[in-house]
Amino acid sequence: MPASKKRPKNAFVIRDFESLEQYAQKFAEGFFNLLILIGPAGVAKSQTVKQAVGDKALRIEGSATAFGIYRSLFQNRDKPVIIDDVDSLYTDRECVRLLKCVCQTDPVKLVQWHTGAAGDGKEVPKEFETTSKVIIIANEWKTLSENVRAVENRGHLLFFEPSPAAVHQKVADWFWDQEVYDFFGQNLHLLPGLSMRHYVQAAELKAAGMEWLDILHREGFAEKTVLVAKIKNDPKFTTEAQRAKAFKEQGGGGRSTYFAHAKKLVGKKRIDVPHTKLKRRKPPGSKPEPRLRVIGG
Repeated sequence: MPASKKRPKNAFVIRDFESLEQYAQKFAEGFFNLLILIGPAGVAKSQTVKQAVGDKALRIEGSATAFGIYRSLFQNRDKPVIIDDVDSLYTDRECVRLLKCVCQTDPVKLVQWHTGAAGDGKEVPKEFETTSKVIIIANEWKTLSENVRAVENRGHLLFFEPSPAAVHQKVADWFWDQEVYDFFGQNLHLLPGLSMRHYVQAAELKAAGMEWLDILHREGFAEKTVLVAKIKNDPKFTTEAQRAKAFKEQGGGGRSTYFAHAKKLVGKKRIDVPHTKLKRRKPPGSKPEPRLRVIGG
């Protein structure tokens, strides 16, 4: 698999969900002072960590200021800390300085804030001690300075890069639409940037009665090439003549257009995954169907 452009040069690469789950579980058990977990969006990084850690952690997500993080760390001293998708984290100097304190390798860390934001120090002290361990989850990480590098050196920098086949097989644990799932499974060789969000978005479009392949088009996949792939995987079409006709009827264009896009599939090595029958029938959170109550005989 070619290296991702977003992969930090000094990151340890993990490619399977079993390894990701093991790192998350060992963090939850207190073995790691700091984990920095980087990887593409939509591959269950956050969910895996949250399932392992449970409700005992401080979670800092989205937009957060350095002092806001400092205050939360004080209020949740000694708890494990999950910092998830905080965009400014490694670009904000104050955030980086704070991380250097809280991610020290000492068992007990001294965390300090001596600017005016702390006020008189009564509500939030200007320094405190904590045993918190930290995991940072992000889609991207850049070593912009020696201070950022110092944070990295305090822990383990991981890059999670699962293959499309690994993503597909993991999705079977919770996904519910067999048709959508089977289509993705048959065309993994065309979908190198596949994420779990593609499955959910496609299923939402389908449930709304809309063309669910549009989700692939929006993600940059060639519309007519994907249409050819779908037709080629449809067992009711047994000859190229039938497939070309179906391609035209579905708005793809004439025979020459069909064969031009079919050529794009030649040479692409298919990714074989075992067919899985999904156990779930409805989206998570769906209301159960009402039971019919029969009265009398």
